Amino acid sequence: MLKILNKFFNFCGKENKGKFYRSIAYGVIMALFEALKIPAIIVMLGSVLGEGGTPVAIWASLGICVISVLGAFVVKYRSTMLQCEAGYGTAAGKRIEIAEHLRYVPMGYFNKNSLGYITSVTTNTMEQLGDIATRVVMLTTQGVLTSLLIACMLLVYDWRIGIVVLVGIGLFFLVNSRLQKKSEVLSPKKLAADSSLVEKLLEYIQGITEVKAYNLTGSTSKTLNNAIDENVDCNITLEKTFIPYMAVQSFVTKMTGVVMALLSVWFYLNGTMELIVCISMMISAFMIYASLDSAGNYSALLRTVDASVDKAQAILGVKTMDINGVDKTPVTFDIDVENIKFSYDERKIIDGISIHIPPKSTTAIVGPSGGGKTTLCNLISRFWDVNDGSVKLGGTDVREYSMDSLMKNFSFVFQNVYLFQDTVANNIRFGHPDAPMEKVIEAAKKACCHDFIMLLPDGYETVIGEGGASLSGGEKQRISIARAMLKDSPIIILDEATANVDPENEKELVTAIEALTSEKTIIMIAHRLKTVRNVDQILVVEQGRIVQQGKHDELMQQDGIYKRFVNAREAATSWKL
Repeated sequence: MLKILNKFFNFCGKENKGKFYRSIAYGVIMALFEALKIPAIIVMLGSVLGEGGTPVAIWASLGICVISVLGAFVVKYRSTMLQCEAGYGTAAGKRIEIAEHLRYVPMGYFNKNSLGYITSVTTNTMEQLGDIATRVVMLTTQGVLTSLLIACMLLVYDWRIGIVVLVGIGLFFLVNSRLQKKSEVLSPKKLAADSSLVEKLLEYIQGITEVKAYNLTGSTSKTLNNAIDENVDCNITLEKTFIPYMAVQSFVTKMTGVVMALLSVWFYLNGTMELIVCISMMISAFMIYASLDSAGNYSALLRTVDASVDKAQAILGVKTMDINGVDKTPVTFDIDVENIKFSYDERKIIDGISIHIPPKSTTAIVGPSGGGKTTLCNLISRFWDVNDGSVKLGGTDVREYSMDSLMKNFSFVFQNVYLFQDTVANNIRFGHPDAPMEKVIEAAKKACCHDFIMLLPDGYETVIGEGGASLSGGEKQRISIARAMLKDSPIIILDEATANVDPENEKELVTAIEALTSEKTIIMIAHRLKTVRNVDQILVVEQGRIVQQGKHDELMQQDGIYKRFVNAREAATSWKL
């Protein structure tokens, strides 16, 4: 138990850890106030039952009770406030820490780890740590502390009853240790089932079009239903396993009270305990098992707290790229790729590519799917680190830049645009959050999206759906181009930005892209002939290698992939109905 508590407090960070410790200190004080009820009872009974009782003694007893109740109330209020601040502060802080950490994790991590798992950790797991874990930790510690303090108080009045209490607490912890061992096995399974359910539910919602198209709704959605059934079974198993141990714990605490009461009566009848002390011991018996019951019931969830901390630490422990470079701005923006190699797991993706991209030039990357085009762009912009070789910007290895200073030099327009559930203006200023509204509108006009934005219900203040669901594909593309324009980076990477756009929007998109790329270094992944015909150089990538390189006319003179690619495209466009 102590090991789990220590892990949790260390996980919370210095500030929140201090708040939890202060809360525990208040808990000790509260326990002392609670324990004051015992001498108050003894004074009252002595005054009522004893000979020559005086009003002074009665008022003194009442005063002690009032101090006990009011003191416990004030201290509990302060303790609870500290718990809430520390618990919710930990959840919020760790969510931000995970988000910041993921910024510098290689992109390959997101290929291996599903959105559902990360979502589960940052939502369910953090919620458990911020809310449930806080109550579990504090109620467990305060329950144990209160019981031990009351036991010490009883030892002062009658050592025999005090020993009975300590034995009862010992038996309680013996049963609780068995409960903790069962929880150690089952808690990770519960968290895994929770993560799986979130993952399958997200997958179901994101693929709802396919679900409906292939009639996978209802009972036929086996994957989601299995995840739900697994989650239900896991929770039922958890309850069935914990309930017997919790019942035994409760039995031990209540029997401890019963033994205390019976022994107190026996000692009184034998003349070895005064009546006042006997009655006080019997009343104290109820106070003891109430505190232990509270600690025992919540302690069953301590292993869930432990497993939740491990899940969050697993993400925070993912190795990031070396981001401790120097904040610097390159003098020139030429890019040199020197014999780079890159493998994802056991599969080699890039195998010895070397290229030079002059500043303010346009380079098109073409080739068959799966050949390594997108990976090459990701390596140039350092979404991943190369295994061998180097990528240089302005003559300096990209790994020598700090990540933030390197990213200032790149803007991206992807084939599949993601817009955030925020205002149109904030989506445009995403790469430049402090940009004034005039700059936002200027970028929107250059990207040919000002007119349709003004037709939205609230113009630039219209909140668009998550992922840009309330906009068409062409509208989303133009907003992403406006975003890149506002960032105004010297290097633009285009991942076939017009591939999924209808012909009506394509003309405006091409105009927007031309405005974006003026006087910039352009790297584009392209599949359309008219996109690459007039670029400065074309790189044909196949199986992780550059198999052809040159201008359009030069490559058309060679019998290779590029010529076959062009001929196939021309043949396809010549088809008519």
